[in-house]
Amino acid sequence: MTRSPRSNTAAALGWAAAGVLLWSTVIERRLFTVRRLEVPVLREGAAPVRVLQLSDLHLAPWQTNKMNWVRSLAALKPDLVVLTGDLMGHTGARPSLLHTLAAFAGTPTVFVHGSNDYYGPKLKNPLKYLKEPSRLSTREQDIDNAKLTAGLEELGFLNLNNSAASLQLRGSQLDFFGLDDPHIRFDDGAQMRSEIAAQGLGFDERADNAPTRIGVVHAPYQSALGELLDEGADLILAGHTHGGQVRVPGIGALTSNSDLPNDQARGLSVWYDAHRAAYLNVSAGLGNSIYAPVRFACRPEASLITLSAPGV
Repeated sequence: MTRSPRSNTAAALGWAAAGVLLWSTVIERRLFTVRRLEVPVLREGAAPVRVLQLSDLHLAPWQTNKMNWVRSLAALKPDLVVLTGDLMGHTGARPSLLHTLAAFAGTPTVFVHGSNDYYGPKLKNPLKYLKEPSRLSTREQDIDNAKLTAGLEELGFLNLNNSAASLQLRGSQLDFFGLDDPHIRFDDGAQMRSEIAAQGLGFDERADNAPTRIGVVHAPYQSALGELLDEGADLILAGHTHGGQVRVPGIGALTSNSDLPNDQARGLSVWYDAHRAAYLNVSAGLGNSIYAPVRFACRPEASLITLSAPGV
């Protein structure tokens, strides 16, 4: 019996949908990649500084391929590692995570937390992801964040949650300041500014050869970006968005899971107000919730950022 054109079209669409589902749930979310970019924020004559940004691992204890791939990045020999939160993806992932990140012990590393470093994942309606994100932290924490923080600090990593720090790297002074996760309203700009002042890292736009200033936050909400911009950030590093996680070719991300414009949900752009501007890199991250195992047109990524002097 000859099939009608309508039946052939329906069959073709069914096969296409099956192919997209297979690609996004089984293949693409395991295609880890390194996104390389250059940002001219160092002072004139400075040597380049290579920064490895890791974000949104959402690590579960059985994800050995992801662990091995992240550990392999130590071969890139970055001058600095920046962890922009949501490292945990399961309540029992802490030992596996610390083992994975131990590959960078001895490399200067700074970190902030994301909501999943306080709360384990739970099953949700995936369509809610496309709506305005919930910013409530009402359920009881089921991840021991204090032990996670202590484990990261024992590796020598610097805690930037509502805090600040300074490092000398390849002859350049880099001043860092960061916020805990705005997505669950754990950010505290007043505390961050107090730490900046206590460490003598205040911003003076009139100073010659001033240090390069880097703001770090997990979720790139506009209010948090404004706080970092007010402190004179030359570069802001964030994660959280998963790059949209599902991107439509020719359109891009359908959501940033925040109030950040969707067209800035992945990669390098500029964030500015009437007075100043900073480069903004939003990492699409390396993982996803175990309850939403999908990536489409948005490969999981680490960012290798070369900080350079203008004109170099």
